[in-house]
Amino acid sequence: MPITAQHVSDTVAAYLADHPDEEDALSVLDKVIEEAGDAIASRKTFRGHVTAGAALVRPDGRVLTIEHRALRKWLLPGGHVEDSDSTLRDAALRELAEETGISSDQVEPIGDVPLHIDVHSIPMNEAKGEPEHLHFDFRFLFRTTADAVELQEEEATAYSWQYADMLTASPLRSRVTAAAARP
Repeated sequence: MPITAQHVSDTVAAYLADHPDEEDALSVLDKVIEEAGDAIASRKTFRGHVTAGAALVRPDGRVLTIEHRALRKWLLPGGHVEDSDSTLRDAALRELAEETGISSDQVEPIGDVPLHIDVHSIPMNEAKGEPEHLHFDFRFLFRTTADAVELQEEEATAYSWQYADMLTASPLRSRVTAAAARP
């Protein structure tokens, strides 16, 4: 069953219970959910749509990042949700496996609530007929002992296991750093 607006709203509510200071930053997401309904998970909803990402941490405290081919930025593995995804966390796991070759049986999910929800603008892509739009990126925390990566070369050009304090996005950096320090 595809991801529903209710699932997205419930996930946001659980996240805000842990991070009430981010309510204002996520207010635009509430508005888009209200307008889009269950189409909030469709990549054709150009006001904005949900995506899912994986903060994958190894025992040595390093987190996996990939160089995104189209955006030319170092990001966490992740991407658009599919109709086959039943939860945002499932979408993050699927994207992780697709982009890196690290399967769900090689990772341990840490909770059902995202570590971070990021709202960011995606530039217009004339080749795909996509106007500039927002991504509401639900980033989930996972642990692994795997380090062999097989990149999906259509999406990524390189990968790196970086110490969490090297991540540029805040509060993601502090949250991954704190999580990496826990046994």
